[in-house]
Amino acid sequence: MSEPPATTPVDNAQLALLLEVAGTPKPGNVDRHRDLDDLRFEQFMAGAVGASEGLQRAAGSDAIGDAFECAVAGMADLAGENTQFGCLLLLVPLVRAADSDALTPDGVTEIVEATTVDDAVAFYRAFEHVDVAVGDPPADADKLDVRRGSAAEPTLRERALTLYDIMELSADPPGDRIADGNAREWTTGFARAFRAADALLAAEGPVGDRTARVFLHLLAGRPDTLVGTQHGSEIARDVSQRAAETARRVALNGDLTIAEEVADAFVDAGYNPGTTADLTAAALFISLQRGLSV
Repeated sequence: MSEPPATTPVDNAQLALLLEVAGTPKPGNVDRHRDLDDLRFEQFMAGAVGASEGLQRAAGSDAIGDAFECAVAGMADLAGENTQFGCLLLLVPLVRAADSDALTPDGVTEIVEATTVDDAVAFYRAFEHVDVAVGDPPADADKLDVRRGSAAEPTLRERALTLYDIMELSADPPGDRIADGNAREWTTGFARAFRAADALLAAEGPVGDRTARVFLHLLAGRPDTLVGTQHGSEIARDVSQRAAETARRVALNGDLTIAEEVADAFVDAGYNPGTTADLTAAALFISLQRGLSV
């Protein structure tokens, strides 16, 4: 019997997107058993397919910003909604790192630190393809509001802000606001994603179950950015605490169905930990590149 063909980083990135949405239950997120009012399970599958060209560019020599914008545009065209914007923000530099045999914290850090002002401009343009839930910028940073899209280009060029610079600004917000989890990954060598990948590889059982368990632990470990943006910091912290309690019960009983109740409750309340889902997809990609079998 011949050996199966080797998968590419692009294959694994798309598979990671599909496995993320298929993991069940993931409290508050779309999964195999739950749709949200404005997002359906099949739209996430369409988004994973639509992102293909942008992911191919990430694996090639295209600029990171251009690859990301292309992936977002393709996702939006097929899904008709914003299904995986944050996932792609993490996956694009990870795919570049994997394609250049540098899928390590240091390797991906070198890639994101080398981004340019042009990459930042393309990142802002990507917001013109889909609606993305973001918080209001500080009063002195109105011209850098990502919702300005292309209109922010003069400010980006005047201040010579690279895409990495933008992530640094978002990773440490003022006051009581929840930090942007995706920006923090960019500025910390994707530390949580690599740790979660280790957990996925060390676990046993179907990948969908492993994914759900890792999602719970990630949500328990840090308040979700999207929940904080939509509902405020206090609720985001409460959601993480409830996830932690659920994770402890699941670990004690070895039964994932324990999480079904809180999953339904979060969906009913509109608590959608989308940034945790982004991180889960990144961890799945890293683990697939390191040999996770499906």
